Amino acid sequence: MAKIIMHIDLNAFFATAECIVDPSLEGKPLVIGGESRRGIVSTCSYEARKYGIHSGMPTFQARQKCKNLIIKEGNFKLYQRLSHEFFDYIKTYTDKVEIASIDECYVDMTDVMKGVTNPEEYLKNLQNDLYNKTKLKCSIGLSTTKFLAKMASDIKKPMGITIVRKKDIEKIIWPLPIKDFYGIGKKTWPRLMSLGINTIRDFALSNDIKVKETMGRFYDTAKDWAYGKGDDNVSNEEFDPKSISHSETFLFDTNDYDEIVDKLKEMSRYVSIDAEKQGKIGTTVSIIIKEQNVGYSNFAPKSVTRSKTLEEATNDPRIIYHVALNLFEDYFKGTPIRLAGVGLSNLIDKKNFYVQMSLFDISRHQEQCATKIIINELNNKMSKDIFIRASDLKLKKK
Repeated sequence: MAKIIMHIDLNAFFATAECIVDPSLEGKPLVIGGESRRGIVSTCSYEARKYGIHSGMPTFQARQKCKNLIIKEGNFKLYQRLSHEFFDYIKTYTDKVEIASIDECYVDMTDVMKGVTNPEEYLKNLQNDLYNKTKLKCSIGLSTTKFLAKMASDIKKPMGITIVRKKDIEKIIWPLPIKDFYGIGKKTWPRLMSLGINTIRDFALSNDIKVKETMGRFYDTAKDWAYGKGDDNVSNEEFDPKSISHSETFLFDTNDYDEIVDKLKEMSRYVSIDAEKQGKIGTTVSIIIKEQNVGYSNFAPKSVTRSKTLEEATNDPRIIYHVALNLFEDYFKGTPIRLAGVGLSNLIDKKNFYVQMSLFDISRHQEQCATKIIINELNNKMSKDIFIRASDLKLKKK
């Protein structure tokens, strides 16, 4: 018996979250991203998309497309809180929930919807109830595999519902552009189009060896997906990361020290947020640098990784940043940088760490936390990061 798999995806999640706390933003062109010329659009409202603005676009270009554009830097604590509310709501239906990202999940609805005679009405009630409770808008896809459910949820946005039965695959899925095929990347679909593969139907019916060579190992899996076969197993095991990292490519190669350091600070904050969300602390901080090969501008950038292991595990953004800064200063020779990133590895659960600490360590850690709280309060009053513990300052010194 085929399973019933639902994919539920929050619509323009970050932008919607900002509208929830500030209703005056509702219905206006809004993007979440950096304000500077080198800032990048993370996500945008549907009103902004009407101007041709999209994720990954430099914010200065987005502003050129829409003079009345509103730009917000982003409030990750807010997004995390609303994300938890979203998943908690879905889990009132079933615990068979697989979290795919901060704003989407797969749900095995086989048992829940057994005997439901009008699935579209059922899903509409779910959708409206979620909105009434959280003000979050979502699109829902329902089918027999995770791939088909994911594809279905993308068809109608915002607040769309699409049900794809196996007999409907050729009518609903196959006419879609090949670039919309989940799992086919931005580099692959243009090459497929050059081979005459413009739609999913073209791919499903093709036996061209060049298409197979272009897609490599993914070819057989993609074929199965296109015909309604594939993974229908929703795993509700919590994701246990081995490492956490964030990196970002500069709009232009740069050797501007301040610009690179600002990026490392931003990436350190993102790593800290993710680690806290996962309940993790780590002992190894690393930096990831991609620099242009001097004299070889047509060649791929050179990737460099440097790391340092700490005596005590942490997810404190300031400690992560100061270690990353120290690693960068030891390495940097003024060569133009294309990408900068920060990582935290050798992760352990915070709760397990505290259980294993000796009474002496607990006392010492509590004193350190109290000191950090005082320092944070002082810095907040000054609106600048002026104060720092002497032990942390050592990390910054060469």
